[in-house]
Amino acid sequence: MLARSSLAYKHKLSSQIFLRRRTSSSSLRKCSARSSGVRTMASSDSGDSFDYDLFTIGAGSGGVRASRMSAAAGGRVAICEMPFSTKASDSAGGAGGTCVIRGCVPKKLLVYGSSYATSFQDAKGFEWELDTEPRHHWGKLIAKKNAEINRLTGIYQKLLGGAGVEYIEGRGKIVGPNEVEVNGKVYTARNILISTGGRVSVPDLPGVEHVISSDDALELPELPKSMAIVGSGYIALEFACIFNAMGVETHVFYRQPLPLRGFDEEVRQFLYEQMVEKGIHMHPNESPEAVEKKADDAYVLKTASGGSHEVGKVMFATGRKPNVKNLGLETVGVEMAQNGAVKVDPYSKTTAEGIWAIGDVTDRINLTPVALMEGMAICETLFKNNPTKADHTEVPCAVFTQPPVSCVGMTEEEAIAEFGDVDVYTSNFRPMKHTISGSGERCLMKLIVHPTTDKVVGVHIVGDEAGEIMQGIAIAVRMGATKHDFDRTIGIHPTAAEELVTMRTVTRQVRKEAKAVAS
Repeated sequence: MLARSSLAYKHKLSSQIFLRRRTSSSSLRKCSARSSGVRTMASSDSGDSFDYDLFTIGAGSGGVRASRMSAAAGGRVAICEMPFSTKASDSAGGAGGTCVIRGCVPKKLLVYGSSYATSFQDAKGFEWELDTEPRHHWGKLIAKKNAEINRLTGIYQKLLGGAGVEYIEGRGKIVGPNEVEVNGKVYTARNILISTGGRVSVPDLPGVEHVISSDDALELPELPKSMAIVGSGYIALEFACIFNAMGVETHVFYRQPLPLRGFDEEVRQFLYEQMVEKGIHMHPNESPEAVEKKADDAYVLKTASGGSHEVGKVMFATGRKPNVKNLGLETVGVEMAQNGAVKVDPYSKTTAEGIWAIGDVTDRINLTPVALMEGMAICETLFKNNPTKADHTEVPCAVFTQPPVSCVGMTEEEAIAEFGDVDVYTSNFRPMKHTISGSGERCLMKLIVHPTTDKVVGVHIVGDEAGEIMQGIAIAVRMGATKHDFDRTIGIHPTAAEELVTMRTVTRQVRKEAKAVAS
């Protein structure tokens, strides 16, 4: 699933509440659930005449997980999704949703493909002789990417069928309480789950018809010589690194002083420097104003500062909006936020009885694993007599730039705002690989520690395999690991990751009385 800088901002803000105590008593959970109006299947009336216990609209990651698990728990479940297409539209979608078809999966495949360009260069530093300059066939890679997506969407449908979920191809619309219409037929269900995800959003500027989105970027038949990317979130930066590695002259335009709004400020600055080191042209404090098409198939991006930049393609990666168009939510009293997101309570229940919503359509934390977690909570609540809140604390994330970024817990700025007193440990180093490769790439690792409890409240990495490393670290943070726990853990040598357990000297101490105290 693709995400944007504003989603990352929400993600980081959500971690401020990570110290919230989770009640382990199921009786307390059920009491809390009843007070908020949650009604489980176990407590529902039996012998009803509904066609299904659960009808899910949208077969993305969250919807599929909720449907499969609910069917496995004994529910009568159906799910509807529009016909497959690599590009989302009002009439096309596909099993697997954004993540599988036009988000995480295809993007990561292109990240893998583009990373070989750097590997070829690094190999020369290790005395590999390349008889000819490597050549890449972009169109063939896109074809292989599409073949893999088709395979995965087929697997998703098989998983649903194997779990006993009825798969209905078509656009779903709520037409009344407990009623969903698909292809002119009305189905009834005790519970309806909205999991329609998000759609690419492009600002309405003069010449917007000339720009491409991330959906289009994944289907480019050939690469342009130059590209202007507008945006500074996950999508913009990941694609900037992909295209740059593939030899495209890449420019990134964004309104903020630094990319990745909502992430740790030191991380943002470090990533900016690394992207510049890679040859990407960064244009901070630049807002797009218009796009003009020239006769020779070139495009000119004009900015509010008076800038004019001619490139081969202009891509807008300015975020996604909740996909709620023509769902019929207004007919049953489902309230929506100002940005179009479906409003839900901690149990993912909407303001309408019997209607629930999970994933990007709720615009909480727009990440695939979060949608999966929310889907599992729906199953627990509706079919296992175990009302379960979606838990959005200590959610790890990764941005697959080159080098990649990954983090869990609080930023330094959030920790200071929450606690006042904070200890910060950092290590900025050149990885062993690049002492010979000739690359100027560096790595940053950072621990945020509460000085009184000694708990590690935030971990941040910018460097190779950051996401792979962070998955294990996230478990430790989730379990409440202290800096002492990190210190007494034996490192794996020689690795970059061992830096996380060998940082002994505090880089800076922030105290309420004196905001920055040098170590």
